[in-house]
Amino acid sequence: MVDERIKRLAKILVEHSTRVKKGDKVVISGDVVAEHLITEVYRLCMKKGAYPAVHAHLPGMTQIYYKHASPEQLKKFPDVAMFESKNADVFIGVWGTTNTRELSGIDPKKISIRSKTVDPISKVRMKKRWVGCDFPTNALAMEAEMSLEEYTDWFFNACNIDYNALQRKYAKLKAIIDRASEVRIVGKNTDLTLSVKGMSAIDRQGDKNIPDGEVFTAPEKYKTEGHIEFSYPAIKGSNEIDGIRLEFRKGKVVKASATKNEKFLKTMLNTDPGASYLGELGIGVNYNITKYTKNLLFDEKIGGTVHLALGMAYPECYKKNPSQGNNSALHWDIVKDLRPKAGGGKIIVDGKVIQKDGKFRL
Repeated sequence: MVDERIKRLAKILVEHSTRVKKGDKVVISGDVVAEHLITEVYRLCMKKGAYPAVHAHLPGMTQIYYKHASPEQLKKFPDVAMFESKNADVFIGVWGTTNTRELSGIDPKKISIRSKTVDPISKVRMKKRWVGCDFPTNALAMEAEMSLEEYTDWFFNACNIDYNALQRKYAKLKAIIDRASEVRIVGKNTDLTLSVKGMSAIDRQGDKNIPDGEVFTAPEKYKTEGHIEFSYPAIKGSNEIDGIRLEFRKGKVVKASATKNEKFLKTMLNTDPGASYLGELGIGVNYNITKYTKNLLFDEKIGGTVHLALGMAYPECYKKNPSQGNNSALHWDIVKDLRPKAGGGKIIVDGKVIQKDGKFRL
């Protein structure tokens, strides 16, 4: 018998996040370990009168690809995937990794090359209805330092929430960021000022990621100044990069260091000209997520944190100020905790403190 929490999550993905309707062509992608959730999503799509297709990923395939891919294969554009992307209406991703370090031994340049190759496909899919979600596995539970049972309960508590109510609760935060000119982040080894003048704030509340709970915008490309030390390790391509510190001048990272995997960090910053500029400032508002788990899908939503993304800015953020939007094949979110246990901190908007030590003053 299927866990009722899985059924509720499938309903959120199909009915709230992507609003699947009769006649939609739906691509469902995921790992086989998440079969119960994938099956429920498939069932709901069929009941809606949609046309779902499932792409199942087997454990180890990604590692095999990067281990054996030649330069020609890395640069080969996947025409079939582009055809599917252009012709589908909805994309639902359900991921359940069985090895969070699968790519840790892979040359980061390979990952960077492939990211640039498939970037046009990502841009097409982003214009469609899409959502991404994880599924609890032993590997994710171990990263979070929990038992699978404990992690599964924690997972569904974070994911299965009323996203419409969450959006209403933080509508004021969105309005404040929407009309702001300057945002300053002050915290442990951090004093960073970003210009957001003319940018649009977006309140993602379950329409792209599950779990969700953030308000984000795009900084003006050339106006970020100062430095920031991130609180937690950042995970990218199965690599763990710890102790990240970035210094910005005129929007660009002019100094980057890490206590672990610094080479990987610098390789990502050299992905393309836009990779060393910021594409996003996000503010986490999901207070059901209380613990850092080395899973960005959750960690960037933690209530009381902010995150910055190196690389691509979302077009809906800079539509009123297109000259300041950043374009890149990279989009890498890194989290800064402003709660007291991480040293505390403030979010200051146009001179007014709107959050102190992780608690809002709206």
